[in-house]
Amino acid sequence: MGAADGVFKNIRVYYLAFIVYWGIVLFGYDTGIAGGVVSQPYFLKHFGLLDPDGKKNVKRVNDVSSILVSVLQGGAFFGALGSAPISSWIGRRWTLVGFTAIFSVGAILTTVADEPHSGLKLMYAGRVISGLGIGGISAVAPAYVSECSPKEVRGRITGLFQIMVAVGVMISYFINFGISEHVKSGVNVWRIPFGFQLVPAGIMLFGLLTVKESPRWLASVGRKDDALRNLAYLRNEPLDSHSVAHELAEIEAQIEEERAARAGLGVKEAFLGKGNFIRFVIAFVIFLLQQWGGQNSVGYYAPQIFTSIGYTGTSNSLLASGIYGIVKVVATAIFVFFMVESLGRRLSLIISSIGMGTLFFMIGAILKTHPPVAAANPPPASKAMAALLYIYVCFYSMGWGPLPWVYVSDIFPTRTRHYGLATASASQWLWNFVVSKVTPDMITNLGWKIFIMFGTVNIGAMATFSLCVPSSSSLRASHRLNASALLSFSFHSFIPETKGRSLEDMDIIFGSISAEKRAANVAAQERAIEHEINDTRSVHSVGDNKV
Repeated sequence: MGAADGVFKNIRVYYLAFIVYWGIVLFGYDTGIAGGVVSQPYFLKHFGLLDPDGKKNVKRVNDVSSILVSVLQGGAFFGALGSAPISSWIGRRWTLVGFTAIFSVGAILTTVADEPHSGLKLMYAGRVISGLGIGGISAVAPAYVSECSPKEVRGRITGLFQIMVAVGVMISYFINFGISEHVKSGVNVWRIPFGFQLVPAGIMLFGLLTVKESPRWLASVGRKDDALRNLAYLRNEPLDSHSVAHELAEIEAQIEEERAARAGLGVKEAFLGKGNFIRFVIAFVIFLLQQWGGQNSVGYYAPQIFTSIGYTGTSNSLLASGIYGIVKVVATAIFVFFMVESLGRRLSLIISSIGMGTLFFMIGAILKTHPPVAAANPPPASKAMAALLYIYVCFYSMGWGPLPWVYVSDIFPTRTRHYGLATASASQWLWNFVVSKVTPDMITNLGWKIFIMFGTVNIGAMATFSLCVPSSSSLRASHRLNASALLSFSFHSFIPETKGRSLEDMDIIFGSISAEKRAANVAAQERAIEHEINDTRSVHSVGDNKV
């Protein structure tokens, strides 16, 4: 099958991802918009962030900027955690509908803020509520898309997550740039950027009414007929297709294995069941490292970062940020569509972290030896540092940007996937909150040293994490370790390769079940499903003969 045929055959899955990932555009847009809004001169004046002499009060601006950015992450942390039981109860689709509605309420509050004395408090409240929605969306959306995607293109489709994040961030940069050029004063300085959030939210809310529920979730709650119909629809196959029957048999076999092996375990099932604990450790640590790798500090506070390297003036820094956003979108798209399934997860993470760390060291060295001076046009050293940041985001986009979400979407079984994705998303938002809160002060106080710190994290921690890959035998043995020993084990043996493996293979990779046992279970489920299909054909045949 050619690439075009594959895309056409999976067009319904791509459409589902397109609709669901409008919520991820919100994710990117919301994380990129606040830093630019706070940098606008009228915003500073209206909300009393200037000293009596008209100069910017750096401490006050840092405080407002960090709160406006970080309270979104704080709300998202709780939204991500709360999404797990809700998603398990009512399904992936309706959970997303609910969290999108919550997000929209927060966006409205943020947009209507006006009064100098109460406006900031209303913005903070709106950002917290929007964060609840964003957190739930970020946890459920990748699980939903992953569960609906065939293994041949799952990495590419789930990798769309990071493309949509990058698109959202890029849009936020250019909207802020447009505001700085054409709207010099008035409440529209923040109402247009914050109000625009309702556009992708509306597209997603209505689009969700046109897509199907996850077949894997339907099977996990006993709705087998609905699961078969939705799976056949998503695969563009008839109901009696052998490939659909085989895939549903794999899903059913995995669910039955989990129920048999983990019956009565309660909360322990998700976190301490055989082969599960190491997956939760990976999900938590991979996002801890991603958040401290520097990208979000650059992404959230791009105008301030570009100002720090010599792009003085609001328009200069916002334009440089917009170009950064374009480079990020293009680089992410190239990687997701052409490289993610050929390079594999592990090699991509290694190349990405080493490349990012090297570039951060270079930027720090130039900033130390060629400190920027105020000028209408950025000096050559500043242009060189900007170019290195653009190259840096290419390395980020080929590994540590899209792959943590792809990877954690891969590794969890159906019954615990919503808990796994919620843990990953909560980790992402927890460290997101911490990093976004401290970044403005780090930019002010550390100067060039902040880039050296990020470089050290990239090479010293992230590259090491990517290199420490276990052998197949050690993975199969890992399920015999208790939780404490497994935590120690996991830090020496992370990131098994998942490229080209089905979601149902993950229990084999992580030692929950042997390959032989899985094959026997799948065969038994196939026989049962084929028997049901034959019975249905017989009934239809008898009915036709009577007619």
